Formats: sequence, structure tokens, C-alpha cells
Amino acid sequence: MDLHFGDSTPTDEERAAVDALLGPPESAWEGADRTDADLRWAQGGRAARDRRDLLLPGLHALNDRVGWISEGGLGYLCRRLTVPRAEAYGVATFYAMFSVRPRPATVLHVCTDLACMAAGAEEVCAGIEARLGPGSGVAVERGPCLGLCERAPAALAVRAGDPVRTAVSAPASVTETVDAAGAPDAAPEEPPAVAAAPQAGDPSLTLLRRVGAVDPSSLDDYRAHGGYTALRRAFALGPAGVIREVTDAGLVGRGGAAFPTGRKWQATASQPDHPHYLVCNADESEPGTFKDRVLMEGDPFALVEAITIASYAVSAHRAFVYIRGEYPRAVRRVQHAIDQARARGLLGDDILGQGYHLDIEIRRGAGAYVCGEETALFNSIEGHRGEPRSKPPFPVEKGLFGKPTAENNVETLVNVLPILTMGAPAYAAIGTARSTGPKLFCVSGRVGRPGVYELPFGATLGELLSLAGVRAGLRAVLLGGAAGGFVRPDELDLPLTFEGTREAGTTLGSGVVMAFDDTVPLPRLLLRIARFFREESCGQCVPCRVGTVRQEEALRRIADRTGAGAADDVALLREVGRAMRDASICGLGQTAWNAVESAIDRLGAYS
Repeated sequence: MDLHFGDSTPTDEERAAVDALLGPPESAWEGADRTDADLRWAQGGRAARDRRDLLLPGLHALNDRVGWISEGGLGYLCRRLTVPRAEAYGVATFYAMFSVRPRPATVLHVCTDLACMAAGAEEVCAGIEARLGPGSGVAVERGPCLGLCERAPAALAVRAGDPVRTAVSAPASVTETVDAAGAPDAAPEEPPAVAAAPQAGDPSLTLLRRVGAVDPSSLDDYRAHGGYTALRRAFALGPAGVIREVTDAGLVGRGGAAFPTGRKWQATASQPDHPHYLVCNADESEPGTFKDRVLMEGDPFALVEAITIASYAVSAHRAFVYIRGEYPRAVRRVQHAIDQARARGLLGDDILGQGYHLDIEIRRGAGAYVCGEETALFNSIEGHRGEPRSKPPFPVEKGLFGKPTAENNVETLVNVLPILTMGAPAYAAIGTARSTGPKLFCVSGRVGRPGVYELPFGATLGELLSLAGVRAGLRAVLLGGAAGGFVRPDELDLPLTFEGTREAGTTLGSGVVMAFDDTVPLPRLLLRIARFFREESCGQCVPCRVGTVRQEEALRRIADRTGAGAADDVALLREVGRAMRDASICGLGQTAWNAVESAIDRLGAYS
């Protein structure tokens, strides 16, 4: 069946927004306002169906122009793409940044997640709501992490229009945030990306060495600092040689799963089915994670070069960068880098005269943590709800558009550049035998110098916190974000490696390190983590859909001292946690219990 919206028609603004993306309609079947069109047969249906992947950009176009997605606007977009309205409605309502109900043109997203909560976000949000009041023309929406944890608390104002305008307020105060929402164009400029890298200028840096030293808008400046040296060596080695170097270097994924990158690329490249795709996952939505944002904002050409090398290695001629919707500056920086590279012959046809062609497209997310899971991300790009797929088949066999696909996050891809410039043996000598190379850590919370830090694998948690200036009264450290686990202050000698954290009964995850003291009650912190997972569950599988709700309910009862006693609720939490871990389809449900379990077992919560 399909949805029918009666006589709802798109406004001129909505038509213009969709047509700017898709081009003017060519027939009355697509919505052209022509009475002489012959409607006895359909035209262009097959071509329109092949553009289903433009549904998400189309929803963004409507939301950006008007501030919400009306029945008429959605119906016009569906007609242009021949997508059933029920399916498109399901996609539009899947994402937190879209609205299918009327709302003001200006939306103020205020982060109330872990780092911001510890920095007083609830009080700031209450002050903003009191200042604005009803009828202000600004919708205030509390939400999950905005990826600005080093400047917590944070807020993002989005004003619909042509063009859409955004303004970041971080650290957010009531007055500055209200002013930014009222006049995004007049808001103070964001600090440069280098402000989030306290080690900037250290000659020993590998991944962050260009952040702050290179103009992120200048391709010439990037090349003057060694840019595109790695791509030239890649062409000299050939695709098989590049994969061999990456494999010998021991590079593993930096998103948390730690899967060997060389094996993934080799498996993709060897598939006989074509075309192959490369997808860069820049949807870092784990609370406390912001390293990919700093790389994209401070060194965007490095990402473009790394994507080009990875695509060449796996025989892909089309690549996608999926950037979370809360990163407007990163989107602009990466798009500018792509445009500059294309204009200078470093993308497109016959790159550097080597006969290899590639184009890169950006897809913006719209507020869905689960889209950080690779198959959910593929569904999102294809124009479906961002729900994870069952495996097998694995993405290297059937990924994006059902074709072999290699998916890596930003940090993983950027590591390919030093591997090719310094050589696999020199790269592998950094770190430990099983965790090679440098690693980026996102440090936030109760530290004096929050930001992104680069250390070789094997450095201890204490060494990292000393660099960040940990404050007195440390109560606990959360590793890996909401999907990670807590460690105690007496465990700071923990080696920061995948194997070291695993042996210690915790996880390194994507590199989140959040320090907390007694100013944030532990039950309140755990309740926020539980609420995060409940809100972010896609609802596809029962263990996660029901388990995340039961987990939050039990934690709320314990916090409020209502219902059953704490011992009974802790037993229930363990039972629910095991069910989610064992039976959920994807990592969201499988890890939703981790932080709560570690707080009970390592920190003695509720004992």
C-alpha cells in the first residue's frame, strides 16, 4: 500500500528546492506543469528509479529550504524519483534532523550528551528556553552528541533558506547561543580546527602534522607540505602493491572493530562482480568522538588523496563520503577539496596521466547513530531507512548497490598516506606488534586541555591524561564512548592498544577517552547512556528495540528508588544485557549494555 496525502501540493519553494537537485521535470509524469503532455504512457520511469539514491539529498533539499518536509513537498520528490510515498515517509521520519511537521525556520540543536551534560548543558538549555519563550521563531531541540566535545557544552543553530545557514555555539552560553540562533550570519566564527589539537606544531606528529600548518582551502599549500606524494607512489606500486603495503604495515580499522584493512581491500579487489565502490564513513556519532571532524576540517585534501588511493587499490571508480549532518563546516571543507582536486586533474578522468578515473560524492547524514554501522550506511545512501543488514553476505561481496564495497572511516584512510610515504616497515615499527602505527584519541570531560591527541599505540592511559591535564578528583574514565566501558582511576597504567584493553576487560573503541569526577552522579550518567541507546535504536530487531527500553526503565527505577529493589533491577539488567549482546543484529544492540555492565562490575555502581 502507499500513503495518500489528498490534494496536498508543493509550494514554489519546495519545487525549486527539488528541481535544483534533480533538474527540471521533463514530463507531466514527473510533475511538469504542462497541459499538452501526453499522459497515455509513462516516460522516464526507469531512469528515475535508478536515482533512488538521491532521496536522502532530496529530503535534505526540502528541509534546508523550508525547515521541514511537508506532504506536498514529499509527494513532489516521490513523483520525481518514482519512490512510493510510504517508503519515503519512512525514510524521512527515520532521521532526527528532519521533521514532517511544521516547525520554525530556525532550529537550535543543543547537545545534552555525556561531555556536554558534564559541562552543564541542561542548565544552559533551560536558560535558552526561558530566554526564547513561545513564539520566538526558534525551535529548541535537545539531542545527542554534536561532535564538539572539546568545547562542551555545544549547540548548533540551523536556519532554513536558500542557502541554509548554520552557526555553532561552543562552549555555549545562554546569551551567545540565543544571539547565534537569531542571526546565524552574525555569529562569531568557529575556532579553526587546530584549536582542537593541543599537540599542534609537534614535529613528531604523523596524522595531525598538517593541521594548523596548512591552509585547508589551498591545494597548493597541501602539495607544498608533501601532498599527493603518496598517490604518486601508489601509481608506481599498482593496486596489488598498495594492498601489499597496507597489509604489511598491519593497519587495522580505527572505527572500533579493528579489522585488518589490507584483508578488506584484497577481498573487495578480488571480487569478479563490478562495479566496485569505496565508501568513507565520516558519520562518527559515538558520543565523545570528534577526531574525524578535526581531520576533515583541518586537512581535507589528505582525505581526498587517501580515498583516491583506496579506490585505486580496490578498482573502484566511484566513491562516497558519508558525513554526519551535524558537521556543516566539514561538509564545506571536503566538498571544496573535491572540487579543487577535480579542477586540477587529481579527480575525474586520467588522474595524473595514469589512465585511472574516479569521482567522489558527498552524502550528508541526518542524525542517526546507527548509520555508523556500515550496512546501515549503505541503506542510507541508497535511499532506504538506515537499518543494518544481516550478514552474510558481507560488504566486500555485496555492499553498496549490491556490489563489492570497501568501507573505512576517515582516520583509517588517512593512515594510508604515511604508510606509502615512509614504507610499511617504518610504519609497522610505530606502536606495538599487534597494534601498529599512531592512534588518535578524543579526550574530553574533566581535563584542562581537551582535544584530539596523537600517540603511538602502546602509550598508557595515564600518559594520555597527563598530556590533557587531568584534574583532581578523577572518579572514572569512559573508554570507547557510550558503547565502551568504564575504568577506575587506579587503572591508568592500562596500555592503549586493542589487545591491551581487550585483555583488561574493556575496549578501545574509536578512541574516546572521557574523564569524570564526582560532580556528575554516576546513576545520572548511566541513565543518559541508556536513553541514548533507546533513542538511537532503529527498532528493526526485538532484542535491541525492547532491550534498550527495559534497560532505561530499570536504571530509572534505581535512580528514583522506585519499583523493585536495586538488586532485582541489577539482575534484570544483566539478563537484558546478555540478550541484547547475543541476539541483536548489529553493534548498537550488542554494545548497549557495555558501559552499564562495566560501571556495575568495575566501579561498584548500585552495590
